[in-house]
Parts: sequence; structure tokens; C-alpha cells
Amino acid sequence: MSTSTPRTTSPRPGHRRWNRIQLIGLLFVLPAVLYILIFQMIPVVYGFILSFTDYNPIRRGGPEFTGFDNYAELISNPEFGNALLVTGRYVLQVLPLTVVIALVLAMLVNRPFRGVGLFRSALYLPHIVSLTVVSLVWLWMYSPNGLFNDILATFGLPQQKWLLDADTALNAASAMRIWKALGSNMVLLLAGLQSIPRDLYEAARVDGAGRWNTFRYVTLPGLRPMLVYVVTMDIIFLAQGFAEIYVLTKGGPLGSTTTVNYLIYTEAFQYNQLGSASAMAFVLFAFIVGFSVLSVRSLVGRQK
Repeated sequence: MSTSTPRTTSPRPGHRRWNRIQLIGLLFVLPAVLYILIFQMIPVVYGFILSFTDYNPIRRGGPEFTGFDNYAELISNPEFGNALLVTGRYVLQVLPLTVVIALVLAMLVNRPFRGVGLFRSALYLPHIVSLTVVSLVWLWMYSPNGLFNDILATFGLPQQKWLLDADTALNAASAMRIWKALGSNMVLLLAGLQSIPRDLYEAARVDGAGRWNTFRYVTLPGLRPMLVYVVTMDIIFLAQGFAEIYVLTKGGPLGSTTTVNYLIYTEAFQYNQLGSASAMAFVLFAFIVGFSVLSVRSLVGRQK
């Protein structure tokens, strides 16, 4: 009877080297992971905990647990309800016009003509300028002696109180934000247009499809992934509108431009109510998620 010695499994030649490569890769990503953990995840978790407390940092003692009182108070808080309505109106005013105008501009600069590179750069330039700087410039243009009233006076039209009238203040802020966001959306949609295979357009032309049918059945389906991205990112940034509101109107007049993010700022840093401000922040987060899901589903459903 023959006896067989048990076979010993030796590690694969590249096994140790693969572990070393993995370790080096982890060391490279460790700074980014620590940054996200320390400066993003931990503050989010701490803010969520604070939303269930009554916490005033000036008052002695730490946070006092109050359960869902902060969230319950938001339901009956007229200022927060108004801020939600203003934020929703702000998003609905800026988002459609920004996407549509940016798409038209992207289709225009997608065609070769002399100076197209300069034209693209000029349209993209507002995006690289700080939102605060842009808001300060538009604040001057909206002033009683600013550019817009000078143009109206040139044509004999009455001057407007752009930022001092509750009926026009939010519209004025929306116009500034549309101008600011056009460049980035145009570049993204231009990239989406250039990724559509030219063979599809040639096939549509052979089939006798007109411009509208080509746009509807070739361009829009090809742009769907980029449109979803642009709409989602615009909703996230617009719903968090703060800098332009702070510079242009500071929430006025009569709360007509008080967005949720601006109300969070006043609640936290003017009234020192960090608990209720944290609750507002997480309600705003839910608002952004819901708004984004509805918009994306509507967009995808229309293009199927």
C-alpha cells in the first residue's frame, strides 16, 4: 500500500506582489478617504444627531435631547414653509430655462464656423468667475442707478426696483443665476452632442427625416445620459442657493427671496439655534432628493 505525502499549496508567484500593490494603492487613496471621513461624513452624522436636540452654543451646557420636536416645529413654522416655496419656485424658474438655452447654444457651437472656439470660451467664462463676484456685479446693475435702469431710461421707460420689490426680487436673482449657469451646462451638453455617432444622423438623413424628427429621435435619446446629469446637478446647486441671495437681497424684501439655505444660515449663526438649523438642513436634503428623482424620472420617461 503506497502512502502519498500531502501536497502543500504554495502561494502564487504574484500573490505577494499583488498584496503589496494593493497596500500602495490604499496608501494613495488614504488622504482622500480621511478627508471625506473627517470633513464630510462625521459632520453629517453629528449634524443629524444635533437635529434631535436643543443646542445653543452660547448657552452653558451641551445639547439637550428633544426627540422629534425640531421636525414637528418645522411643520407649523410659516417661515420655513415660505422658504420651501421660495426654494421650489427658484429651482423651477432657473432650471428649465438654463437647460433649454444651454442646449440651443450647444447645438449652435457644435457646428464649425470661424471663431467658434472664441465663442465657446466667451460663453463659458461666467462659470469660472466666483458666484459672489458675479452677484456683486449684478447687484450694481440692479441698483437704482445701475446698468439696467440706465437702459430703460434710454428708451424712455420707467425705472424698476429690481431687488426692492417683492414681485421682482426673486425673478432678478433667477436671471442672474441663469446667466451664470449657462456656460457649464453648454459645455456638458456640447460634450454629449459630440458623443452621438454621426452614422445615426446620416441614417436619419437617408430615411428622409426632417430636422425636428432628427432632433427628437436621434439627438434627444443620445443626450439622455448627459441631460440627466445636468438636470440632477442643477437641482442640487439651485436648491442650495445662498451666496446670490445673501449678496443681492439678504432674503428680502418681506421674505420673498428667503431660501431654505439662507434660513438655515440665519437660524444657526444669527439666532444660534443649531438644533433647529440642523433639522432644516436634513429636510432640505430630503427636498433635493425628492425633486431630483421626480425630475429625472420625468425626463427619462419622456425620452423613452
